[in-house]
Amino acid sequence: MTTTDSAREILAHVGGAQNVAALQHCSTRLRFTLVNDAKADEAALKAIPGVIGVVKGPQTQIVVGTKVAEFYGALERLRGPGAGAPAPRQPLTWKRAGSIVMDFVVSVFVPIIPAIAGAGIFKSLLVLLAAIGWMDNQSQNYLLLASFADAVFFFLPLLVAYTTAKKLNVNIPLALGIVSLLVFPAFTGLLTQEGGASLFGLTVPVVAYNAQVFPSILTVMLLSVVERYATRWTPGPIRVFFVPFVCFLVVSPIMIFLLGPLGFWLGSLLTSAMLWLYGTLGWVAIALLAGLLPFIISVGMHKAFLPPAIATIGEYGKESFYLVASLAHNIAESGSSFAVALRTRNKTLRGTAISAGVSAFFGITEPALYGVTLQNRRALVSVITGAVAGGAYLGMTAVSAFVVVGPGAASVSMYIDPDNAWNFINALIGFAVSFLVAFVMAVVLWRDSDSGTLRVLGEQAGGGETAEPAAAADAAQVFAPIDGEVIPLAQVDDAVFSAGILGEGIAIRPTGSAVRAPISGVVTSLLPSRHAVGMTGDDGTEVLVHVGLDTVKLEGRPFVAHVAQGDRVTAGQLLLEVDLDALDAAGVDATTPVVVLNDGARVRALVASGPVEAGRPLLAVAAKEVTDASA
Repeated sequence: MTTTDSAREILAHVGGAQNVAALQHCSTRLRFTLVNDAKADEAALKAIPGVIGVVKGPQTQIVVGTKVAEFYGALERLRGPGAGAPAPRQPLTWKRAGSIVMDFVVSVFVPIIPAIAGAGIFKSLLVLLAAIGWMDNQSQNYLLLASFADAVFFFLPLLVAYTTAKKLNVNIPLALGIVSLLVFPAFTGLLTQEGGASLFGLTVPVVAYNAQVFPSILTVMLLSVVERYATRWTPGPIRVFFVPFVCFLVVSPIMIFLLGPLGFWLGSLLTSAMLWLYGTLGWVAIALLAGLLPFIISVGMHKAFLPPAIATIGEYGKESFYLVASLAHNIAESGSSFAVALRTRNKTLRGTAISAGVSAFFGITEPALYGVTLQNRRALVSVITGAVAGGAYLGMTAVSAFVVVGPGAASVSMYIDPDNAWNFINALIGFAVSFLVAFVMAVVLWRDSDSGTLRVLGEQAGGGETAEPAAAADAAQVFAPIDGEVIPLAQVDDAVFSAGILGEGIAIRPTGSAVRAPISGVVTSLLPSRHAVGMTGDDGTEVLVHVGLDTVKLEGRPFVAHVAQGDRVTAGQLLLEVDLDALDAAGVDATTPVVVLNDGARVRALVASGPVEAGRPLLAVAAKEVTDASA
């Protein structure tokens, strides 16, 4: 299945192009701002090839790993030019307000990270060359090269003005033109001259706006209101010049007297808050944040740390909290993943863990989080332990970062301090502590039986094919959807299923053509290719039946659907018919995973291996109290 095919499926299951108000992406995630969040079909999205995970929160986030740029490009082509549906007015609640704020933060700050990260790493490498004596930091070569990076931070208000204007649908050149006054040399020269400057007798506050972000944001927010009303009340023939004139006349004075100083104060306040937290709790704050980052990142809330981190570096030239804790967490993810790869007997999980470990080593943690850590509690414990240990060391040695970028091996130069060589050395030691503690803990703790793979009751019953149904008396039952031979989910030749990324379950190599309902409930998803059916039972159990591997590329030809999405069915009712000969002729593996999608569900096999008939009890989904008792 091509990236474009998967993107088309993603677009369909977030409610179509008309339901997408905005789309951005970060290093591994597609971030959708939807008109109606309820239209996003989480079960169907998880079943799409290439989708690693789905996170619902302030935005609908779809984790696709390192191919995120290809997915984003394909989605933008499918959406077409001028895409983006205006979101309807909704009642303002605390949850809605939080969603709006997070969406705004992501839209404004995430797009500028490549510029400031690239410039920061470039500058840190220059500092390293000077520190080891390979370049004189007073030479013309050094000063010219340093200006390449310094220009990005000096004109940071313009970068933020651009992204804010784009987010608020403001005329971008107009926004850049107004905000550029803040860094215009003639204007700053007037402010810094003896006696300062005044306008009509009012003294203009003296503020250094270079490397600031909040003055630009507040200015463009005001501009969006002024431009909208000026456009509404200005006659069409003069609108092209009169609207910009009004905007300059109204916004510029308010910017230099009120919004600029207010934005500077806001940035200083956030910076002071982080410094206060660090000053109050010391190294404990960094260790605590490092240990919590797996959960914070999993829901995308780590982006909320970007504004204060950028503001802190803009004001003080360094940051000693979030970017330091991130180093400990990222490298702990890598150490844990490599240890899992060493210990597991599951070949597919081993491959996933190695790839995720490499990504985390270089600062990209989502593959490790969704592919290894969050699926396996022992791996998660090892990550938290390594992150806390590394964070504690980094905090106690007062390590600081000088660049806003994801910490990792490729960007470790972000901790180079030309005035304190020990800052970099301690960062490297903290790097090693995080990796080694997480690695050793994962090696000691890891058990394949406690991973995301299935617990098989049949093995407990002496290795036979079945266990007594009474063993699952307090659990919901999932029935076999098709005739065939049962195999463990770990043996499925698809990492999404075998590593338990979607959830626990089992698989069947089918011998029959009738696909029947595994539970009584509602058909919540039926892909257009008809190869996968998602159901939600009357008790809330969510089950996905995925007929064949990569069968979506057959575009539904071997399948006949007997139900539609939204239909209510009873266990054993005919859902689909599949032509197994057609699958074989197309060279497609007919193995059919049966997966329970509920987060945290503990699933046990009532049939461990061997033949099974459709309608026979296949899985037991343990209730919460049973799970707790057996943990």
